[in-house]
Amino acid sequence: MKKQDMIFGIHATQALLNNSPERVIELWVLQGRDDERLLPLIKTASSMGISVQKSSRKVLDEKASSTQHQGVIARVKAAKILGENDLDVLLEKTATPFLLILDGVTDPHNLGACLRNADAAGVQGIIVPKDNSVGLTAVVSKVACGAAEAVPLFQVTNLARTMRHIQDKGVWVVGTAGEADGNVYQADLKGALAIAMGSEDKGLRRLTRESCDSLVSIPMSGSVSSLNVSVATGICLFEAVRQRLG
Repeated sequence: MKKQDMIFGIHATQALLNNSPERVIELWVLQGRDDERLLPLIKTASSMGISVQKSSRKVLDEKASSTQHQGVIARVKAAKILGENDLDVLLEKTATPFLLILDGVTDPHNLGACLRNADAAGVQGIIVPKDNSVGLTAVVSKVACGAAEAVPLFQVTNLARTMRHIQDKGVWVVGTAGEADGNVYQADLKGALAIAMGSEDKGLRRLTRESCDSLVSIPMSGSVSSLNVSVATGICLFEAVRQRLG
């Protein structure tokens, strides 16, 4: 089990300092970079007693490998893995849950973008299976631009069983599938809701699809047959937002 992680980039590091400062062990920042974007972050970390080390670009590049670090890297305690019990706590304290289920999303860039969409849409939690899914990696946090530290990610052992469990708690689960009779703009997405999205190449797995209360499609007018999962997720989440604000 990992004890420590690395977080790269200004937005992700600032979000971590705002939401979970107790996880931050130390910062490495680019020597000589004292601009208006980085200085507030350094001051915040210093005021919290967090060590700030000035490093050369070469050192930061080596630590970040192929990831763009924007002149700041945080060494942090690994995030707590949230599971079924934590999900129950969320459901108990949330009057009208708004959740996102991601089935088979293995690309960290896609998960990071989905986290960013979810945060913007006001989603209270994302549910993913422990297997066949990417976790909260450094790349995910970087792409999410702080959303990974704001939106809880629940990793569950059996996704279909968890879906039935949240249904028993009064959450309506809407899945996406190209063969669905109705589209997302015709569906009722108000009330306690979880939207289930599958991977771009395979969509929802059979058991996941069969566990949904209803299925919807996204109308496609062009020549492509599917959308990137983060784009499709954004469309569905913000249609739900539109309806819930109406």
